[in-house]
Amino acid sequence: MKIFFGMMAITAAFSLPAAAQEYADLSYKFQAGQQFALTQESRSETYTTVNDITQRVTRDFNNTISIDVTEAQPGRTVLSFRYKELKFNFNSRNQNIYVDAKTPNDKEPFQAALLKILDHPFTVELQNTGAINKVNGLDNLLDSASTTFASLKKDEQEAYKKLMKDQFGTDAFRAWLEQLLVIYPAHGVKTGTQWEESVPLRTGLIGRMDLYWSLQTWDNQTAKISTTGKVKTNKLEMLTLEDGIQATAEIEGTMQSNNLIDRNSGFPSICIQNLEMTGEYTYKANKAKKLKTDLKVPVKTITNASYKIKQMK
Repeated sequence: MKIFFGMMAITAAFSLPAAAQEYADLSYKFQAGQQFALTQESRSETYTTVNDITQRVTRDFNNTISIDVTEAQPGRTVLSFRYKELKFNFNSRNQNIYVDAKTPNDKEPFQAALLKILDHPFTVELQNTGAINKVNGLDNLLDSASTTFASLKKDEQEAYKKLMKDQFGTDAFRAWLEQLLVIYPAHGVKTGTQWEESVPLRTGLIGRMDLYWSLQTWDNQTAKISTTGKVKTNKLEMLTLEDGIQATAEIEGTMQSNNLIDRNSGFPSICIQNLEMTGEYTYKANKAKKLKTDLKVPVKTITNASYKIKQMK
C-alpha cells in the first residue's frame, strides 16, 4: 500500500506541470534599458462618391521608431518612442504631398515640420496586459513642429496643422498602437481561447472598435494570435471632414490581423493587418460649402499594414 500511494504521489507530481503547460501565461515583460525597433509600412485608400463622382484619398507610411524601456515596474512600464525614419505620402483631389523627413525639400512645408518630430522622444505608459494608460509629449512635439508653417497663409496653416494632427497626433498614434498591441487577459489561456476588449476609434471617426483575440498556437518562445476588430461609428455624432465640411458618419467595418508574438517581451515581432470599412457620410447643409440640403456620400476605406518589432538590446 505504501508503494501504491508513493506511486500515486509521483504521478500527481508529474501530472500537475503537464496540466499547467496547457495554459499560456501571456503578458508584457520588460526590463529598464531594453531597446526595440519598430518598422511600419502601411497604405490606406479612402473612396467617397459625391454626386456620382468618385474621389480617392491615399495615405502611405514608411516609418521606423525606436522604443526604449525607461521604467519597468510591476504592472506598469514607461516606453520612450522616437521616430528615426519618417516617410509620408498623401494624395487627394487638391493636395499631393510626399515627404521624407530626412530629405530637405524647400517646396514642401510638411518636410520641415516632420524633421522637427524626428528623433524627439514622447512616452507611452503601458499596463502589463498591454492596455495603454496614457501617451505624453506627442501633442507638444507637434505644436513645436507646426511653427514651421508660420510663413504660410492662415488657411494653409490650418490645413497643414489639421493634416499633421490627423496623421501623427496623440489620438492617431494611440489608435494604431491599440490596434497593433495585443491586450492580454489577466489569466492563462488555452489554445483556441478567445478574449475581447473595446477601444474608442479616436481617428476622426467617432465610435468604437471591438477587438477579439484568439490564441492559435504557442511554445516557450512565441505565440501565434489572430485579431478581429469590429468597427462601428456613432451615427449621431458630428465630425469635421476635409475642407471643413460638417458631417455625421454611419460606417462599419472589420479588421483582421495575424500576429507572431515574442513571449520574452509580449510585443508582436510580426503583424500583418487588413482593415476594410464601408458606409456613408451625411454632409450637413451649409451655404458656405454650397450644400443646400444634407447630402448622402457613400464611403469605403481599405488599409493594409505590416509591422515588425525587433529587440535591439
